[in-house]
Amino acid sequence: MKAAAIILSGGKSSRMGINKALLQINEITMIERMAMELKRFFEEIILVTNEPDDYRFLDLKMVSDLFPGRGPLAGIHAGLMASECEENFVVACDMPFVSGQLAVVLVNKCRQYDAVVPVIDGKQHPLFAVFKKRIAEAAAQRIENNQLRVKDLLDGLNVHYVTEKELITDRKMDLERIFFNMNHPIEYEEAKKWAEAHLEGK
Repeated sequence: MKAAAIILSGGKSSRMGINKALLQINEITMIERMAMELKRFFEEIILVTNEPDDYRFLDLKMVSDLFPGRGPLAGIHAGLMASECEENFVVACDMPFVSGQLAVVLVNKCRQYDAVVPVIDGKQHPLFAVFKKRIAEAAAQRIENNQLRVKDLLDGLNVHYVTEKELITDRKMDLERIFFNMNHPIEYEEAKKWAEAHLEGK
């Protein structure tokens, strides 16, 4: 489809202790799992990282933050600036069970909006969302004004917030698993168990 997928591989992984994007699940690094899934649905995949040498093996288009050290908002900005598409699915690298199918659903809901953000169990997920390329300038302005929360950016945009009810599709999706974040070692162990069970068809 005519949209890009942007994977944010920033952060210091301080709670995990090591680079979580390179942890293996079913003998495949988490970042590979995500890239493989998104390649099924998107022609352009962009990896935002300030450590490109760590990810050469992926053979992906890579860009670094134009505002280093300014958090996820800077990653979103860098990805949008590098994208050749107006509609862009953005996801953090700590979501090993990302669904390309759900990403497409979100892209298709973007249309007249600046962004589409899922709200699951009352929690917003701006790092599993769709952003129009045109809002990159607004993101830069927020960063320059030291307003670094993604919410600061969203407050000034025309955003479509979608809940679980709006994400129902013909194919049943496990939203709990899709929106699972892997930040701590115990969550890594949980992710491996989930993946193993899925592999064995349990």
